[in-house]
Order: sequence, then C-alpha cells, then structure tokens
Amino acid sequence: MTFQQEANSWRTPRALETSPAPEVGSKAPSSPKLRFPNPNGKCTVITFLRHCGCPFAEKTFDELRKTAARNPEVNFIAISHSSEESTEKWVIAVGGEWDVKVIVDANRELYAQWGLGISSAWHVLNPWSLYSVLRLMRTEKISNRPTESGNRWQTSGSFAVDGEGTVRWCRVARAADDIPNFNEALKALGVKT
Repeated sequence: MTFQQEANSWRTPRALETSPAPEVGSKAPSSPKLRFPNPNGKCTVITFLRHCGCPFAEKTFDELRKTAARNPEVNFIAISHSSEESTEKWVIAVGGEWDVKVIVDANRELYAQWGLGISSAWHVLNPWSLYSVLRLMRTEKISNRPTESGNRWQTSGSFAVDGEGTVRWCRVARAADDIPNFNEALKALGVKT
C-alpha cells in the first residue's frame, strides 16, 4: 500500500446513475453477478460494504460471518467495491470468508442498482462516526487498515431477500458507522435466531 493509494480513497468517485433502494415487498434487482430469485431457492442476506480497510466494513463483515455460521439454511453475500486483489488480501487479513460468498463490484454497478450512491462528508466525518472508530479500536481492537482501493464515500447497505426474490428487509446506512443488525434481517425472512 502506498500513500497515493490511501490518498485516492479520499477522492470523490465518479457518480453513477443510482436507482432507488429496493423497498420491502419489491422484487430484488437481478444481474449476472447477483441473480434473483436465487437458483438454489434459499433466502439471501446481502451486505454492501464500505471500502476494504474501513473498520466499519470489518465489523459488518465479522457480524455477517458470525450470523452465517449459525444459519446455514440462508445464503450470505458480502459485496466489495475495492479491487479483486485488495478485497482478497483484506478478507484474509480479517479472518477469511467462512460461510459468506464475497462478490467484487469494483465498478460499483451493483451498488448503484441497489440504490447505494455516494455519501456526503457529514455521512463519513460526523462526530459520532469518528467517535465510533475510537470505540471500535478500544473495545474490539478493530482499526483502520490500509486502503489499497475503493473509496470512503461509497454508501453501504444491507438487504434480506426471500427465496422468490422479494426484498423482506432493507437497511441503507445513515452514516459510516451504521452497522446492520443481521438478526433483524433473519427475522424478516422468518428465520428463527
């Protein structure tokens, strides 16, 4: 990782045409990278991560892995907008995939399709999010890691989709430190936690 790579993560990326986030009860967006309804008929929990290196992305991914390990009857997918190489290195650094499928969307097309656009400076740099970085360092030993690709301005979000491809739960991050509760996603899918 170079200083330039880290500095690039602060650059505002090219804005994409972003669809509205799918609402509960609507059909999930489908694409060749992420097909709905799911071919295996299982329910799916999806989380779109902030950049690889972000402590909130790491906390979200860790919570997703733990939830996936307890619920093998559900598909769990994490989507990264960092490069394939950076994502692979980051996943290894944070402990591996476990029971989560990782999809790389470096062009952020899936993010845009699911209504996740570029955030504001307040979304990323508000006092509560900055305090949350310190709290994660102190309480869980999760801190910023090198950011080799991706950017800090991409909004994150999580969704639960049933076996027929209908969205049953939606959580678009209100700020950078907004960590989803995946038990709520499972509850919306009718899965006992």
